[in-house]
Amino acid sequence: MTSTNDTRRRLVSMGLLGTVGAALAPLAGCSDTDAKEVGAVEDLMREHGILRRILLVYAESSAKLRTDSASLDATALNKAARLFHDFGEEYHERKLEEGYIFPKVRQGPAAAYVDVLLAQHRRGREITQFILGATAGAKIAAGDAEPLSRAFESFVRMYQNHTAREDTIIFPAWKDVLSGHELEELGEKFEDIEKTQFGGDGFEDAVRQIGGIEQSLGFADLAQFTAPRFP
Repeated sequence: MTSTNDTRRRLVSMGLLGTVGAALAPLAGCSDTDAKEVGAVEDLMREHGILRRILLVYAESSAKLRTDSASLDATALNKAARLFHDFGEEYHERKLEEGYIFPKVRQGPAAAYVDVLLAQHRRGREITQFILGATAGAKIAAGDAEPLSRAFESFVRMYQNHTAREDTIIFPAWKDVLSGHELEELGEKFEDIEKTQFGGDGFEDAVRQIGGIEQSLGFADLAQFTAPRFP
């Protein structure tokens, strides 16, 4: 059997190693690039990361609504709800999950989750509409503070469980029923949908938006959420 070292020595003796290396370099570069591309499942999970950051905004704002609602930037909260509506509900849920993922999952062992997830999508959209209405003004009305706080709490509780089940059960089940080729094709399809929906990279734009919202509300500094030292 010819070893790798034997082959290398033979190429050197023939003066071909540099030529072969130069020919293979572009292919190696393509391989590295491909390895860094975002796959369909990773893409779905990082989109959940945007939604979770909105949930964190809601969770932090909920307590403030009960103690000092006047200090909250109603416009920033409205932008958060609008981002969840545009990026979460209209794109991630309707176009991807309901259009492509749930129908496939119904064919496998996780099928029982789909109806519950769809019901939660519908309930979430109802709550989002309430949040958009309650945060439409320059300030949050005194009478809206407590109902809005409860809306945030129920929304966060539902979607924390919802996205955790999707990440650990639904997306893996969806991946399992697809061939590698089908998964690759759907990844490209999802990119096309994203570009059509947002006119470009919707994820990167959503990252910028949530970053601005966090800044406006005083939640941008990650260090403030570090847990205190315990005895």
